[in-house]
Amino acid sequence: MFQTSILVIYTGGTIGMVQDPKSMTLRPLTFENLYKYLPVLENFNCRIDFHTFEPLLDSSNMNPGFWIQLATVIEESYESYDGFVVLHGSDTMAYTASALSFMLENLNKPVIFTGSQLPIGMVRTDGRENFINSIEIATAREFDTPLVPEVAICFENRLFRGNRTSKLNAEHFGAFISGNYPLLAEVGVHIKYHQNLILKPNFKKLRVLKELDDNIAILKLFPGISVRAIEGILHTEGLKAVILETFGAGNAPTVPWFMDQVQDACTRGIIVFNVTQCKGGAVDMGKYETSAGLGKLGVIGGYDITTESAVTKLMYLLGSGYSTDSVKQLLQTSLRGEMTV
Repeated sequence: MFQTSILVIYTGGTIGMVQDPKSMTLRPLTFENLYKYLPVLENFNCRIDFHTFEPLLDSSNMNPGFWIQLATVIEESYESYDGFVVLHGSDTMAYTASALSFMLENLNKPVIFTGSQLPIGMVRTDGRENFINSIEIATAREFDTPLVPEVAICFENRLFRGNRTSKLNAEHFGAFISGNYPLLAEVGVHIKYHQNLILKPNFKKLRVLKELDDNIAILKLFPGISVRAIEGILHTEGLKAVILETFGAGNAPTVPWFMDQVQDACTRGIIVFNVTQCKGGAVDMGKYETSAGLGKLGVIGGYDITTESAVTKLMYLLGSGYSTDSVKQLLQTSLRGEMTV
């Protein structure tokens, strides 16, 4: 009799690929043969079931509609499993993990994302270790309570809060970074959980929020950006919010034409969310003269939130039907541990 049960959800991505011995091309793994590549899974005292999306989706094609499908699978299976492992392409994993963290309200079970830089069927793949570690973390319990009841990313012997991550490297096995929040766990001979950093369960009923509004844009500043480029983004039809990726601690040009464009956007009711381009550090509007003016215009400071989390949080808040004032307030509130306020 198994003590725990895990649902592995395969969405697509490198980890689920094996090389065809005849054509030498990569093709998706059929999970009936998974134990051929990972025989050690048979030693886990847990039931492992699989759900494979059809068709599989390359992570570059990830979109809000697919996030809703993924959240629905978890919702429909939630009472039947003790945890979930999501196999996902690494390129947009941070976006999907961030989105699910907001969509799965009152989550009290592990949802562990993982993937790999090399296909699981290759000799030097990092996929085997990432997969095995994710299963072990998803089954970890203490006093019949999951140790990691939140959305997390497990990659290269490290466990990150999902909505705190960004992909940093396309070549190294250590692909992810969490510049503003410590690791939730470290995998060595033993798995060391930093329980003081992990979200605590609230034991409330899961609520899955499936309305997402994608009427947002990212405006990344760079030296020499033209007024035409800024006008084009800020006057996008249907635009409700823009993530302003600024320099350093939230700094932006102080030239009149730029400030006029931002003021005009705020006046038209567009939410402007100030997020730093840096992978570490936080927006501190008013620290320098080059950011103080933005706050006076109505720009909302994003503290140390990642761009990935800012994108998905805005989609979630706008889709939930909050008023503009409420959205602005909630953008400055940590809802799922996504920012340090």
